[in-house]
Amino acid sequence: MLDRTESTGIHERSPAASRRIFRSKVDSIRSTYGFEDVSLAPGTETVEPSDVDLAQTFCGIELRVPILASAMDAVVNARFAGALAELGGLAVLNLEGVQARYEDPDAVLSRIAAAPDDEVQDYLAAAYQAPIREDLIARRIDEIHAAGSPAAVAATPAAARRFGPFCAEHGADLFLVQSQVSSARHLASGYDPLSLAEFTRFMPIPVAVGNTTSAEAAYQLMEQGAAAVFVGVGPGAACTTREVLGIGVPQVTAISDVAAARDAYMAETGRYVPVVADGGMRRGGELAKAVAAGADVLMLGSPLARAEEAPGRGTNWGMAAPSPTLPRGTRIKVGTAGTLERILFGPANVTDGSENLVGALRQSMAALGARTIRDMQAVEMIHAPSVQTEGKSWQRGR
Repeated sequence: MLDRTESTGIHERSPAASRRIFRSKVDSIRSTYGFEDVSLAPGTETVEPSDVDLAQTFCGIELRVPILASAMDAVVNARFAGALAELGGLAVLNLEGVQARYEDPDAVLSRIAAAPDDEVQDYLAAAYQAPIREDLIARRIDEIHAAGSPAAVAATPAAARRFGPFCAEHGADLFLVQSQVSSARHLASGYDPLSLAEFTRFMPIPVAVGNTTSAEAAYQLMEQGAAAVFVGVGPGAACTTREVLGIGVPQVTAISDVAAARDAYMAETGRYVPVVADGGMRRGGELAKAVAAGADVLMLGSPLARAEEAPGRGTNWGMAAPSPTLPRGTRIKVGTAGTLERILFGPANVTDGSENLVGALRQSMAALGARTIRDMQAVEMIHAPSVQTEGKSWQRGR
């Protein structure tokens, strides 16, 4: 706030002018927090890691671990979905990706993975020009079931009206309406936008919605029937939304805000709507902080793209990367670290926390005395931006 109470010119100013106050937007700017800004404070109790219970029912689907695989072409196909289900998690298939456009998506994925860096954007744009085929969608749902997994599928709002009922009729168990930013009121002059309230009402399977960072928006999505709300705008390793569009909220604040909406909605209606932290997590400590901030389930993309079972061959790219006019994602090279089981359950061959992710989450919860996800959501979180560097100068090579 700029207070102009003194005369600065050679002419006398009026009394009103001398008391003029200018209000700047940054006067009321709020502090927000990402994973590196906070730490979890131990309390008065600890428990055995083997006594920590990570299981829950998510949108009618039983999960033994709170892990979802992102609806990314380099992460999820039917084989990967089966592997993750066997380990207790759930994979989400992208209905607008190569799995629904090509009889042999592996050949397309191989070309994208091998494309030179300066040509990969052209490869991506060309690959996603092929039409989406309903027969392939039905086939992929069957393949996912055959692999031993429930079929969770995702589409943008523009495609949800077309594919939602079709997927439900062909055996899908969960439908995710996912866009860059989801709101309860989308205004458009050139077409009739999807009515979420109507969509959730006539869909015979649960409909989850994402993504948002706003408590008020999340509450309205819950009011319109969302079975779960996904949180995160631009935190993913392969996403460039924050750079291209300048939008986003750090994940700890975004998760906490949406969790507050969930708790308020539960108190007022009696219906519990799970919150899914989507993106920005690579290490076990970040998974733990996401749950402590209020997340019920964690959606991972690039960390799982490093699995041998992932179809991206050591690469990953965001859902908006193929846009021919304004890409908001890029192909990144994540490498192949080992099996999906090792990435989630170890044993870890590295010391940076990027392997044995579920083991790290379980160990963190045990050290904080949290036996369940709900217990973990109640642990103390502190602002501690120095916690990752304090006393670590030898690790940094100094």
